[in-house]
Amino acid sequence: MTPTDSLTRGAGRTAVRPPLPVKMVIAGGFGVGKTTAVGSISEIEPLTTEASITEVAAGVDDLTLTPRKTTTTVAMDFGCITIDPTLKLYLFGTPGQERFGFMWDDIVEGALGGLVIVDTRRLDDCYAAVDYFEHKGIPFAVAINAFDGRVEHTLDEVRWALDVADGTPLVVFDARERGSVRDALLVVLELALARSGG
Repeated sequence: MTPTDSLTRGAGRTAVRPPLPVKMVIAGGFGVGKTTAVGSISEIEPLTTEASITEVAAGVDDLTLTPRKTTTTVAMDFGCITIDPTLKLYLFGTPGQERFGFMWDDIVEGALGGLVIVDTRRLDDCYAAVDYFEHKGIPFAVAINAFDGRVEHTLDEVRWALDVADGTPLVVFDARERGSVRDALLVVLELALARSGG
C-alpha cells in the first residue's frame, strides 16, 4: 500500500469526539431518594459513601417515615450516564443531613444544574436544598419522589409550600425507575441550557 492509498482510505473518516462532560447535582433532604436515583440511572457501578445508621445517628435523623432505612450518605454519591454521543452527565449526590452541609459548596462547584428531590411527606426537610440553589443562582428543578406510587400534595401545593419561583420546573418522578430519573434530569438540562443561551 502506498502513502497515497493510506491517505485516500482515511479521507472518508471523521474524528470521533468524546461526549461533552456535564456535571449535575442531585440534592435534597435525608432519605428522599438521592442515592437511589443515582444508582437507578448510572451506567457504571455508582460510587456511594453509605454508612450504617448508628443509634447515635438515629437519635439525630428522623427515621419516622423511613423506618427501613439502615444506611445514609456521609459524603456524596457519584455516577454517570451518557445521554447521547455528544453529552455525558456526571452525577453528584449530596448528603442530606445538615451536619454534612459544609461539603455542598465543593460538590456543587462547576455544576450546570441541580435536581432537588422532595418527599412530600416531609416538606420541611427540603427547604435548605431549595434555598441553597436559589441563593447560588444555579438552575434547578424540583423532583417529587412518588413513594409507593403516590404523592401527598399537588404540584401547585408543593410550589406554594416551598415558595418556588414559577420559572423553576416541578416534576413527579420515581427514583427507582431509570427512565423516570432520566426524564427528570433532562428537565434540568433543558432549563440550564436555556438559561445559558445554549
